[in-house]
Amino acid sequence: MSMQAQTCSAEMPAGADIPMAAHELITRLLAAASIRINGDQPWDMRVLRADVPERALRYGNLGLGEAYMEGAWEAEALDEFFARLLRTRMTDDMLSLRMLWHMLRFRLFNLQCLRRARTVGEVHYDLGNDFYAAMLDSRMTYTCGYWEHATTLEQAQAAKLDMICRKLRLRPGMRVLDIGCGWGSFMSYAAEHYGVECVGVTISRAQAEWARERYAHLPLEFRLQDYRELNERFDAIASVGMFEHVGRKNHRAYMQVAHRCLKDEGLFLLHTIGKNLRRNTPDPWIDKYIFPNGDLPSAGQIGDAADGLFVIEDLHNFGADYDRTLMAWYRNFEAAWPRFEDRLGERFRRMWRYYLLSCAGAFRARDIQLWQWVLSKEGLSGGYRR
Repeated sequence: MSMQAQTCSAEMPAGADIPMAAHELITRLLAAASIRINGDQPWDMRVLRADVPERALRYGNLGLGEAYMEGAWEAEALDEFFARLLRTRMTDDMLSLRMLWHMLRFRLFNLQCLRRARTVGEVHYDLGNDFYAAMLDSRMTYTCGYWEHATTLEQAQAAKLDMICRKLRLRPGMRVLDIGCGWGSFMSYAAEHYGVECVGVTISRAQAEWARERYAHLPLEFRLQDYRELNERFDAIASVGMFEHVGRKNHRAYMQVAHRCLKDEGLFLLHTIGKNLRRNTPDPWIDKYIFPNGDLPSAGQIGDAADGLFVIEDLHNFGADYDRTLMAWYRNFEAAWPRFEDRLGERFRRMWRYYLLSCAGAFRARDIQLWQWVLSKEGLSGGYRR
């Protein structure tokens, strides 16, 4: 599961009184979002160090996030701070010259090549299974829940997993591939409720070991393997919250793998976070601290990658549900924090809080989306019905 919110960045005029000019400019920008510096509303920004406005303007979300991690500013409702800021869309076209290298890295280099692909597993997913167990539902489902009829996180995740199984039209005896299987939530649910066998690939050693032990009683195979190494046929394929790590230079190769591994009559469900603008660059704070080399796709980029390989049978957007999912994770994280405080430290706590709440605000503002694409190789005779 990879998440990015687009935040502001601008260059200060040459020769300006930087601290005062930065304060005045950030005040005007925030006012457009009905946010005040040192105001009395929960979403207002309480500045505790004078250099925060300058860092935010010079370095965008990287500067703003690092300042928050250091305790240089606060917002009681950090999620709503970001929701209000991002709803204005005023940050979409603001770019500092200092950010150009970050942008060019993603455009010029393949940051998700086979050699680098395991980085996110080591940095993010291998933080500790006990840590994620405290934050997530009982199946360790680290993707967006489906809240249409749910009132709890457990219900929302079960509803999402069941919806995937129904969209794939799973039947007993089918052999299913899960690309980016995580801790095996989809595979275990599909095996228990739909009688299928599953193969899952992940780049996280901790995930694979945990899932093998927990689901030893089910017909599931967990492999520590890169998706590009797959070359066998399956009745259906799911990929839930992994495409965000593939990267724009590998989208086509990913679709080619799915195409060669899917039987001619099978269905492929791609569940991914997505961005509204094709040209947007991954958020530098998220890239540095949360999901190294993550790269959200646009709808157009996914369409380009699938061109000539798949027929798009169905596209479902329930991105607003990720706000509620993230807020549930945040509450679980805060409740469990005393167990991890000595191991991870206060800076990590502020980093994780910033991650969960800034992303919740981004989904609330509809700045980023959550899509489920259902794809077939030749198009289903008579069409597709959910």
